[in-house]
Amino acid sequence: MKAWILPRYVIRSALFAMMGAVVGLWLLQIIFAYLSELENLSETYTYFDALRFILYRSPYFLVQFIPTGALLGAVIGLGLLAGNSELVVMRAGGISVYRIIGFAMLPAFLFVMISLAVNQFVLPTTNDKASQIANHLPNKKLFTVNGYWAVNDTAQGQEIVYISYADSAGNLGETKRYRLGAGSHLTEATRASGGVYSGQVGSEYHWNLQEVAQLNASEQGVQRHFDDYKTLSLPLAPTYVHLLTKEAEDLSLTDLLTHKQLMSHQGKRSLRHEVAFWQKLLSPFAVLSLVLVASSFVFGSLRSQGLGLRIVMALLTGLLFSYLTDLTGFVALATGFSPFFMALLPIIVSAGAGIYLLQRRQ
Repeated sequence: MKAWILPRYVIRSALFAMMGAVVGLWLLQIIFAYLSELENLSETYTYFDALRFILYRSPYFLVQFIPTGALLGAVIGLGLLAGNSELVVMRAGGISVYRIIGFAMLPAFLFVMISLAVNQFVLPTTNDKASQIANHLPNKKLFTVNGYWAVNDTAQGQEIVYISYADSAGNLGETKRYRLGAGSHLTEATRASGGVYSGQVGSEYHWNLQEVAQLNASEQGVQRHFDDYKTLSLPLAPTYVHLLTKEAEDLSLTDLLTHKQLMSHQGKRSLRHEVAFWQKLLSPFAVLSLVLVASSFVFGSLRSQGLGLRIVMALLTGLLFSYLTDLTGFVALATGFSPFFMALLPIIVSAGAGIYLLQRRQ
């Protein structure tokens, strides 16, 4: 029992510091995001709607700040022990640096599990709810082109289908369909406010589109008419349409794996989804590598640096790691180079830097 006194003490110090850092950064991000969201207020988008949107987005903020929070918490927890000369006493008692670091990494595993659980079970639902609120914003600016796009060859020419949003139950958001005739001339344009899945017939899946507005263009002119219902046929099941309309960051690990298998079956590849998959899968190692870097800030000349300086160094390192992760992701998207290696590279760099600094300061 006595052998566990020091490990429990280090673990408790690191745990409370990491918890305070993660929760503090998380709450600050929620407040700043809410203040930023107030710019979108209107008669139909109230303070309460903005609050609901931010609360649904809050699990995403939590996952984003867990690595930096773990880094900052490790620096604070171990830094307080160093400031009280407790680390010196531990090392004088024969406890190695790497053993103390191992104690500090145990609380990091808790946050790793929280991050994986939120990514897998919470984010797909909460981001979906946030998207539903955002899709009803008046005069919403289009920052990215997302949703599901499909181009199909038909006997009359080509058919282009766009679905802005789809849930796993088969309900569609705004849906558009364009038909091109000979010479790629537009012959028909259809817009529906939404759609409901009606079932499968053979290899086709059918949706009943609602509030349909249709334009027909011909040599005689343009005709416009409205229908309450119209049928949309797709070769994909509702669950696959749901995956294809979602942003890669909003999907769970299993959804990203299913998306990859779907793309492989169609002979296609989505680098953005592959990068997101590997970054989420390797996120536990990212947290542990940052804790290793945090330990290198503390050990060595334990009295030469104040806690404030260590905290600043930790924040700068967290930002640098985040920028490096984004940069390697962009490189993978731009060059097609291995998404796995590019997601692993920041972890290798941070872990290597931590080991190097620890070896140098001993």
